Amino acid sequence: MRLMVIGGGGREHAIIKKLKENPAVEALYALPGNGGIAKDAVCVPIGAKDIPVIVAFAKEKQIDYAVVTPDDPLVLGCVDALEDAGVRCFGPRKDAAVIEGSKVFAKELMKKYGIPTAAYEVFDDPQDALRYLETAPIPTVVKADGLALGKGVVVAQTREEAVGAVRSMMEDRVFGASGARIVIEEFLTGPEVSVLSFTDGNVVKPMVSSMDHKRAHDGDEGPNTGGMGTVAPNPFYTDEIAKECMERIFLPTVRAMNAEGRTFRGCLYFGLMLTPDGPKVIEYNCRFGDPEAQVVLPLLESDLLTVFEAVTDGRLAQTEVRFSDGAACCVVVASDGYPKQYETGFPITVDDDFDAELLCAGVKEKDGSLVTGGGRVLCVVAKAETLPEAVAKAYQEVPKVHFQNAYCRKDIGGRALSVLNGRKDG
Repeated sequence: MRLMVIGGGGREHAIIKKLKENPAVEALYALPGNGGIAKDAVCVPIGAKDIPVIVAFAKEKQIDYAVVTPDDPLVLGCVDALEDAGVRCFGPRKDAAVIEGSKVFAKELMKKYGIPTAAYEVFDDPQDALRYLETAPIPTVVKADGLALGKGVVVAQTREEAVGAVRSMMEDRVFGASGARIVIEEFLTGPEVSVLSFTDGNVVKPMVSSMDHKRAHDGDEGPNTGGMGTVAPNPFYTDEIAKECMERIFLPTVRAMNAEGRTFRGCLYFGLMLTPDGPKVIEYNCRFGDPEAQVVLPLLESDLLTVFEAVTDGRLAQTEVRFSDGAACCVVVASDGYPKQYETGFPITVDDDFDAELLCAGVKEKDGSLVTGGGRVLCVVAKAETLPEAVAKAYQEVPKVHFQNAYCRKDIGGRALSVLNGRKDG
């Protein structure tokens, strides 16, 4: 089979490595890929949002199957365009990708179908939003309606911070048109859990749960990022909670999308908060999370391409999706200053005795060598039988990766390990 993967980050690198395990794959292209991915796929300098060019390339190379991973091309209708050109795809069509493309749509869907989430208000006018904030409970959460690279959410601890978030999104348009409408919602408390799931529109088969670390600095301090690291499984997510989520959130969401005439086929990501009142949805994503995919996919024992095709063809109920009982930890090695200002172009070297999986994100090739090319540069991923072992191994290998201004959090998995230690002590 001739495959192509749309995107060029650490998530795409994780997907490409798993797809390569299938002996039926005879050609594998990444559009655009990156300097590190080039070791595992043929990288083609076509942007993930250049949909007409992507379709033309698929026809030229006689692509049998395409995997569309980033949010932007999904929301813009890349799957629609490819399928209309006769290319089978993994990923939701445009009418279903709106579940991530519009926070307002997602909130109204949950309200209509009784799916547990935070109370909220929607605003189109900044003055209306600012008046609402005069008496709104604090802390509160301000969200841009549209896509914002995972950074369009502000958890405001003070009224001043909430006002600043509204002004920056709606008046200053820091996220462009994505901030023309906003959602202001109730602040929830409890552990966060990410659950990626395969669905063909009828069956939902969840992947291993994971825990993301969004803040830039240790102790969950600093600005929100695209994610500084992840661990899987998430110890807060018990079998009992998983059963409740399936009954009250996962299946009801898929059925709600069917009822709206927006059948979702692909990877549906559930961002959950385990509140004192039970699990609630913080957000939906219409694709694999990044860096959640980097810890979940290495634990997948079933063949990824087989699962992808079962989703596309509506055969997921008859297809085994099996994960190992082990654990994984991903530590993102970033450019110091990310997610704000940072320098790039520094050479990357890796010690010969590096003994983990290295997934490339913000990496470019220059004169035959790899250099830094973005904020999140590399993902160091370690697997082990237990979570403490996986975390220890990842941090053992991180110092073997070198580039100027390298930075990483030192506490990825810390909260998860404290839960496990508490259970042992208790």
